[in-house]
Amino acid sequence: MSDSILEVRHLSKAFGANVVLRDIDFTVRPGDVTSIIGASGSGKSTLLRCINLLETPTSGEVLFHGTDITARGYDATAYRAKVGMVFQSFNLFNNMTVLENCMVGQIKVLKKHKEDARANAMRYLEQVGMAPYINARPRQLSGGQKQRVAIARALAMEPEVLLFDEPTSALDPEMVGEVLSVMQDLAKNGMTMLVVTHEMAFARDVSNHVVFMADGVICEQGAPQELFNHPQQARTQEFLSRFRAN
Repeated sequence: MSDSILEVRHLSKAFGANVVLRDIDFTVRPGDVTSIIGASGSGKSTLLRCINLLETPTSGEVLFHGTDITARGYDATAYRAKVGMVFQSFNLFNNMTVLENCMVGQIKVLKKHKEDARANAMRYLEQVGMAPYINARPRQLSGGQKQRVAIARALAMEPEVLLFDEPTSALDPEMVGEVLSVMQDLAKNGMTMLVVTHEMAFARDVSNHVVFMADGVICEQGAPQELFNHPQQARTQEFLSRFRAN
């Protein structure tokens, strides 16, 4: 029996004649923080969207505890409750307060009582430092605050894995740190995370596994110390040399 939570096997994705992902393979185990790095347009976000069934893979498998989630009839809603996603554009409901944003999924999907959903939402809003803003609407918050609410909302569903799609790319530079700090704390507490990111220091210092993508394929993957200090492939060396120059 595999001890993995997620296994991506020979995953490919094409939009018409445009092949965006080719033969992607990697495994996520409990407590892993896996960072997916690479230039814009390398297929990183599409990969995450396939893993969360927001896109349907053209071929290959995504196994969740050994079960193929791409199989016909698989319950995508129940799966997404276990594999949460944090988007770069926050995707908060603008007509709801911060607290309501963190309660609605629990009530509608997990069928929790309102009081339980509220208590759970408050716990995670406190964890990300957003408890003082429970009555605010998203338009009243900074980008960093919105993203912290989005993380709390995802955590309130008590997922086994959290997917982050470039969670800091829509933020002003001074707000990036507050979101990365929350993610760092989650990593320390053992949260299993799969993070598409341009934040190389986070990938190097917080991850235990790094996947480097280029042109829709995985060029190289491994422990961050190995990948950052001794990249084997020319594409990886070239990409990381730009990071080191900054």
